[in-house]
Amino acid sequence: MKTVNDFNFAAKKAIIRVDFNVPLDENFRVTDATRIEAAKPTIDKILADGGSVILMSHLGRPKGVEEKYSLQPILKTASEILGVPVKFAENCIGTSAKTAADALQPGEVLLLENLRFHSEEEAGDVAFAAALASLGDIYVNDAFGTAHRAHASTTIIAQFFANHKCFGLLLAKEIESLNKVLKNSKKPVTAVLGGSKVSSKITVIENILDKVDHMIIGGGMTFTFVKALGGKVGNSICEDDKQELALEILRLAKEKGVQIHIPVDVVAADDFSNTANTQIVDVRAIPDGWEGMDAGPKSLENFKKVILESKTILWNGPLGVFEMPTFANGTIQLGNFIAEATANGAFSLVGGGDSVAAVKQFGFEDKVSYVSTGGGAMLEMLEGRILPGIAAILN
Repeated sequence: MKTVNDFNFAAKKAIIRVDFNVPLDENFRVTDATRIEAAKPTIDKILADGGSVILMSHLGRPKGVEEKYSLQPILKTASEILGVPVKFAENCIGTSAKTAADALQPGEVLLLENLRFHSEEEAGDVAFAAALASLGDIYVNDAFGTAHRAHASTTIIAQFFANHKCFGLLLAKEIESLNKVLKNSKKPVTAVLGGSKVSSKITVIENILDKVDHMIIGGGMTFTFVKALGGKVGNSICEDDKQELALEILRLAKEKGVQIHIPVDVVAADDFSNTANTQIVDVRAIPDGWEGMDAGPKSLENFKKVILESKTILWNGPLGVFEMPTFANGTIQLGNFIAEATANGAFSLVGGGDSVAAVKQFGFEDKVSYVSTGGGAMLEMLEGRILPGIAAILN
């Protein structure tokens, strides 16, 4: 697996696919610069070699050229983080991009305008990819968040750089961290899968059953399993058409010697609201008109024991409706258990939108081994798929 550390970029122009799809407020100020900070080590390495950097990214889902999706407002933040003034090209291809790229001197950084202002980007258009490729000498993919898309800048462009393409340090770390869970894990391995739907996680569950010793099921998914096993779930979220599937998962897990841990009690509410009345009830006997909103105290005790005995932990999805403070305790306590296990030497990987949001919100970022930057890409890797953006570099 070639990374930027395998190349000397002296007097070379590196064209890097980064993921600068960052949130902006109503005044177009960056509200979370995590993704820009994550790209810094790769950019620093190239500049330290005496190379120059051309950055390409998308922002949002524009329909053609839409000013509100321009990357220009992030220049200030990017310049501050990278410690060099970042230049800007008003297009990602054509005369303005070519002129700006040609004028780039060693140590300088250029940001191209939003790739998705051109429909050819998402279509994986070869001519568009060739136009992007003409700007640089070495292609670097450092955008894990888009590595599962066969877009022009993430996949197609690589064919124009036979032996001059590599992974950035962020993408390499993502692959390495996932491989620590999927291929080189220390046992026992525990996967914590939360979120609302079994259907969105089914392929992940099927693929990782061969790789884990324990699987903790939490969040809304719980109630599909509980109902399938004959329990009463009241008004809790439940996929009635996935009950057979839930039973099949339990059967497969038993066959493979994987222990499945489902909550035994829940914090139930009489309304989907932070100010609802609550009670702790047996997960199999939720009263009519009430719904499970968070893992209960007995469940958390059970989960704690499993987590603290684990050497490898994957966390994907919250245990409850953590966005409401009344129902955040289960997710916070899970974070505490994983932080403690990590401090004791376990490897912990957190990924998937809601888990990452929870980890940031409750201050666990520095207490786990690795927080993945890609939701969809991580899920597809967990499903056992080869991501096109990764395959393009390895081929």
